[in-house]
Amino acid sequence: MSPGKTLQPVLKMKVDELFLRWLSEDATQRLLHECLRAVQAPQGAPNVAVSADAAMPAPAPGGPGPPAAPAAPGPRPEPHSRRTRRPAVRRGGRGCAEVQTWPELQGTPGLSVGGIPTFYFPRGRPVGPVSKDGAIRAVETAFALLPLQRARLEDMGNVAKACGCPLYWKGPLFYRAGGRRGGSVSVHTFVAMWRRILQDCHDEEARFLHLLASPGCDFLEQEDFVPFLQVIQRIFYAVNRSWSGRISYNELRRSHFLQVVARLEEEADLSLTSGLFCYEHVYVIYCTFRELDTDCDLLLGNCDLARHRDHAISDKMIDRIFSGAVMRDRTAQRAGKMSYEDFVWFLLSEEDKTTPTSIEYWFRCMDLDGDGALSAFELEFFYEEQSRRLRSLDVEPLPFPDCLCQMLDLVRPRTQGRITLGDLKRCRLLAPIFFDTFFNVDKYLDREQHEQLALPGDGDGPELSDWDRFAAAEYRLLVAEEAAAQLWEDGSDTDEPSPGKQQPSGLRPQRPFWEASGAELLEEEDDLWPA
Repeated sequence: MSPGKTLQPVLKMKVDELFLRWLSEDATQRLLHECLRAVQAPQGAPNVAVSADAAMPAPAPGGPGPPAAPAAPGPRPEPHSRRTRRPAVRRGGRGCAEVQTWPELQGTPGLSVGGIPTFYFPRGRPVGPVSKDGAIRAVETAFALLPLQRARLEDMGNVAKACGCPLYWKGPLFYRAGGRRGGSVSVHTFVAMWRRILQDCHDEEARFLHLLASPGCDFLEQEDFVPFLQVIQRIFYAVNRSWSGRISYNELRRSHFLQVVARLEEEADLSLTSGLFCYEHVYVIYCTFRELDTDCDLLLGNCDLARHRDHAISDKMIDRIFSGAVMRDRTAQRAGKMSYEDFVWFLLSEEDKTTPTSIEYWFRCMDLDGDGALSAFELEFFYEEQSRRLRSLDVEPLPFPDCLCQMLDLVRPRTQGRITLGDLKRCRLLAPIFFDTFFNVDKYLDREQHEQLALPGDGDGPELSDWDRFAAAEYRLLVAEEAAAQLWEDGSDTDEPSPGKQQPSGLRPQRPFWEASGAELLEEEDDLWPA
């Protein structure tokens, strides 16, 4: 095979072979000639019904040989009474074929031209006739209780409930109706906006995307979430499975993001909520970043990131991260730096290697040639430094052939000697062992010191993820350090704080952080971390 020739898929080659065999049949040639004469006929010629079934030869009863030719053309039987008749093809004014639809199919709901059912719903599948008048009356009733029938942002909670939306959709609803310009929204402006959404968007995901997306866009970018809440990177980390930086309708529908938003109003104390909107998690991420950002320029270099967890990650992996394999902020990456947004992705992937996004993150870093598979050469490239670091700690590493056999037995790839992304996702609970073996010496030694791994589901209570356990431990450490610092400043370091004592006020804002502005968050964190 020549170097420039691409390999044809086997299925396409078989389809081409069958098509050529069908095209060479005598019945097919006769049908093509009849169709050609019908197209060349004068304008007043009668309509000619064309069907590909006339040229489909029946299979030979003897086996897989060439199909037998059909009988000579004659009067065609009428179609079965239970089947819908096919539309005829009529010659247009300039010789173009036109589809003639049957009168009984016209106006049928759910059917397009030719009786084909509608199968693509870019803004949700209509579930039935929507009572727009009833929905509009509920909104007007909510506005009637407000002064001058105008709603401010703090009044939008009742309006959101009248629209049948979760409480924390109040921000997107307010800003979509133009509340940013005047500070309030009139009932007429809001009703006009909401009527258009009910007309075009038929499910929750489509309405949410329409509220936040820029005009004319069918996707969500990071800037679109700013009016809604501040935890942007964690949302994209969990929802944007395509790594495109844009959340599409299908990604939003396949995720549980809107269900999580709807459950927020059920929480008695929003500062204690878990998941994407957990304040403790955001605080841990920010404090970890500020600890590495010694020059306070909100950017990390290679040396800064290498100090994470006391140089636990190998230098080769740090270089791969800064090479652009997983960096999203191209401006910072070209300058050889890592932004805060990219650090959020790094930390989430490093502390929990069982999630699909984290597996994709580290697979991209280890796939040096970008061929979609990890070869023995690539694994040895990273294991070489890992072995050297183990020897410096007086630990004798396994020879690479033995390590490779262990990893292949662990992952069980479908293709011998090549580990793909799908192989690692199929054994996602064992993915941390695989990755830490090649570039994280601390976690590798920590696992080697245990005689057996803890099985998932062991213990009482709900199972916590690796990230939840890390964030909880780090937050307790930060609370203890902050309490000790305050006691030292007050001169009462001899008094031990009681276990039930209230946590330092500096660790929690007076209101949920997603309702605060970005400037307020920065001012609060700067008070905790003076330059």
